This record gives sequence, structure tokens and C-alpha cells, in this order.
Amino acid sequence: MALNAAQRPAPALPSLARKDSWWMSPLLFVAVFTAFSIWVTFRAFQGDYYSTIEQDLRQHLFSGNGYLIPNYLTPLYSPTLPIHLTLGSYHVSPAIYILIFPLSFRLSCYYYRKAIYRGYLADPMACGVPEPAPLDKARRGVFRGERSFPLILMNFHRFAFYAAAIFVFLLWKDTFDAFFFMAPNKTWHFEVHVGSILFLINILLLSAYTFSCHSWRHLIGGSTDCYSCTLVSRTRHGLWNKVSFLNEKHGTWAMASLVSVLVTDVFVFLVNTGTLSGRWF
Repeated sequence: MALNAAQRPAPALPSLARKDSWWMSPLLFVAVFTAFSIWVTFRAFQGDYYSTIEQDLRQHLFSGNGYLIPNYLTPLYSPTLPIHLTLGSYHVSPAIYILIFPLSFRLSCYYYRKAIYRGYLADPMACGVPEPAPLDKARRGVFRGERSFPLILMNFHRFAFYAAAIFVFLLWKDTFDAFFFMAPNKTWHFEVHVGSILFLINILLLSAYTFSCHSWRHLIGGSTDCYSCTLVSRTRHGLWNKVSFLNEKHGTWAMASLVSVLVTDVFVFLVNTGTLSGRWF
């Protein structure tokens, strides 16, 4: 005998139907991104310990011990611009007006938007997982997508990509410089140290993250009706395929590059404060 609607058992909640560890991804993102934000905020306002060359000129950290002077410039303070802003007696850290550009790219990135909504706002925390009832009730009839202020600012992501791409090329120069060390007599020597490897890993991950971006993928192969009609369109299709291969792991590159920037800056900070010192750092 068929059950009527009132007698049928209620379907299981999506959150109960999922048996995997769906909560691990938002939890890990919140932990890593929070740690990154706290450290970067501290470093941005510190305004010091970002260049080993400048630090050695002031404190003789390396040349005083007869070591070669490493040429490390943390990515948080690159490029070094001849801009000196002051607010009263406070000298504005150069990281404040440098970080605006790469951070605007990350915070408007499709991956970070999803991760922030899930991890910090539980909106929702994962696919097939309902929002907490109080949040769902509070948002009902209020959220209109990214069509009004302030979320409409996310649409500037493609312009933030152009700035981020410029920064990647500047950071490649810093990576190249990280393989050349200054002797006390001001001559340069090619060396491979721990910092050199860290800088290389960092820029490779940043390049993969930046150029796996959806905006770059659209710029390469978007707005094209026929991929086989001309040599140019066929070339664009080939490039689009390669970028699409990177794009499949865009979230992985996003988190890996975030960690690599954090590790690289912490390393430069420890070297500049003298916590790490010696021949191979």
C-alpha cells in the first residue's frame, strides 16, 4: 500500500547525507588565510626588515662577518618605489600602497570569493550543506548576488589581473637578483642559497596562480566565434587549451602561492633580524 505524502519519511538533510570530511576544506582555508592576514598586517605596518642589502648597509649583518651579502627583497615590499609618505610623525610603510594591487587581485579572485563565503560566512560551508538556520533567515530576501555595492566591486577582477601580471614580472626580477650576492668589495657573485630556492619556488607558484586565472583564460581565448577559421584563432585556441590545463588547478595554485609568499617573507624577516645567519642563507 502506497504511503501518502503525510506518511512518507522526510528526506535526510544534505549535511547528514554527506559522509566525507566536507568541513576540512573551509576549516583549512580559514586557518591559513587568517594566519597570512595577521602576519601580512604586522609586516605591512612594520616598514622595516624587508631588504637584506639595505639592512646590511645599516647593521653589517653579513659583510661584518665576511659573508657575501644576499640580495633578498621580500615580495610584500616589491617594487621599492621612491615614495615617502608621512602622516604626522608616522612614516607610511611602502607595503601599504604596494599590497593594494596583489591583494585586490586575490580578494576578487573566483576561488577566494568561494573560499571566503564558505569559510568565514558559511554561505554555505560546502555543496549540499545547508546554511545555519539563523544566517539563512537573516539573509533571506537580502542577498542579491554581486550586483550591488559593495560586492559589485568584485567585477573589477579583470583589471586587478593586469596589475597582478605586472607584479609577477617584477617579482621575476627579484628572483633573478636573489641568485646574485654582493661581496664586501662590492662585486657580485652568482650563488645558490636557501633564499634563492625559496624565491624561485615562490615566483613559479605565483606565475601558475596568476596565469591560471579565469580573466587571463578569457583574454587568451574569449570573444572568439570560430577557433579554426584563421591562423590567429587556431593559435589562440592552442594557448587557451594550455591555460585551461592550468586553470583546472587554480585553487591549488591560489593556496600554494599564498603559503609561498608567507614563507618567503618570514624567511627574509628572519635573515634581516639576524635570526638566520650564515654562509648558505
